[in-house]
Amino acid sequence: MSDTYLSPIAAGRSYYQDTVERPRFQSLEGSIKTDVLVVGGGFTGLSAAIHLARSGVDVTLVEAHRFGDGASGRNGGQMGTGQRIWPGEVEALYGFERSKALFDLAEEAKAHLFEFIAANDIDADLRMGQLSVAHKRKYLPDYHGQVDVLKSRYDYDSVSYMDADETAERLGSTRYFGGIRDTGTGHVNPLKLIVGLARVAAASGATLFEDTRILSTRRVDGRIVAVTGAGEISAERVLYAVNAYGPKLDRTIDAHVMPINSFIGATEPLSEADGVLPGNEACDDSRFVVRYFRKSIDNRLLFGGREAYTSEAGDITRHIRKQIADVYPHLKSVRITHAWGGSVGITMQRLPFVRTLSPGVTTIGGFSGHGVMLANFAGRLYAERVAGNRDRLSEFEALDIPAFPGGRRLRAPLLFLAMTWFSLRDRL
Repeated sequence: MSDTYLSPIAAGRSYYQDTVERPRFQSLEGSIKTDVLVVGGGFTGLSAAIHLARSGVDVTLVEAHRFGDGASGRNGGQMGTGQRIWPGEVEALYGFERSKALFDLAEEAKAHLFEFIAANDIDADLRMGQLSVAHKRKYLPDYHGQVDVLKSRYDYDSVSYMDADETAERLGSTRYFGGIRDTGTGHVNPLKLIVGLARVAAASGATLFEDTRILSTRRVDGRIVAVTGAGEISAERVLYAVNAYGPKLDRTIDAHVMPINSFIGATEPLSEADGVLPGNEACDDSRFVVRYFRKSIDNRLLFGGREAYTSEAGDITRHIRKQIADVYPHLKSVRITHAWGGSVGITMQRLPFVRTLSPGVTTIGGFSGHGVMLANFAGRLYAERVAGNRDRLSEFEALDIPAFPGGRRLRAPLLFLAMTWFSLRDRL
């Protein structure tokens, strides 16, 4: 089932790529008209195409490479609960009422994804359970308090606090001091989900093109005309669903959504005697430069982090092996069969960035590592807006997401310095 195709926009061959068969879609040749043009074949774009087509809208989706080549098909597969940051952090920014509304929207996003996978018979290797663990003892009061807040103020009862002994038992490691167990969320194989979304989008009547890059756009008689290498697309509306992979499409996107590198390694299949994550939950830790890991359906450890800033596969393997050994010393010599990376789109607040860029042109992105759940739902919310049913996308659009400092020339170096500092702080 190996896919010989190598992504031109990401580093290394992924475990997903070698175990998931992806259908090919044609590239655009010639000129067409459509109601809505969706740019980007990840979770947001494919979900938007599905729900637009199902509501009777003529929708065309274009992807510059192949569906799943970006973060949607190469990520850690974890869903989480709520927004990317804890509810208390959202409250500090926007107050309890809006924080609760955003939390409830995220919970609906989770339920929607579970239901969508089941209703459309998508084999996404869905498994339940998430462990969030503290790598420093001083963080334990925050974790304990978070459980209380989620239960008492956000009506979320699927969480419990884990002491050091329970954490060690559920992880198969004594590296962490305690944490939170969440039985109301889970993890998936993201590329299998992408393949399922593409299948459903095509069956729903959406027109899908791969290997079709938008080179420029202009307005003609009130419509938006997108120019590709082999034709043009005339649309009434455009959705940019490119997240970290849309540099220079629009200055506003560039200013508010920053691509950062994230890297994952996959080990050879482990034995039950290795004792790693015996309950098959996913895990993330308290580092600012977060480590996240889970087991695949064939019992490999998929271990990710953001401490490597180069794109060479050998460097990825070295960095990931060091992190695995820190958590699981007995796996220090385990064979790593795959090591890969790509870009994740983050925002200053780690909350989604949704904007109307100009009449009829919308961007959705900046999910900051929380896109498996939120990006899929954001695509549905966009379709609701276009169909005129209701406008819950405005909950995200109303967020006051600041631009990154430094402008186009300095923002990347400034972010590198900040990430390096936080990485040092995590270790010291």
